[in-house]
Amino acid sequence: MGDVVSLKQARKTKARVAKETQAAANRAAFGRTKAEKAADAAEQARKDALLDGAKLTDS
Repeated sequence: MGDVVSLKQARKTKARVAKETQAAANRAAFGRTKAEKAADAAEQARKDALLDGAKLTDS
């Protein structure tokens, strides 16, 4: 026979886990230093310039 589970407690636990998962994603996305953001922007600009320079024709 299964254990008795409090649905209220299960919902709270599920919400707590979901909140922590979202917080971890936010830390990864927005928790970067100004230098890291600038380096990523410079790298993206370099990639865009390289791609635009490889175009054969402007149509």
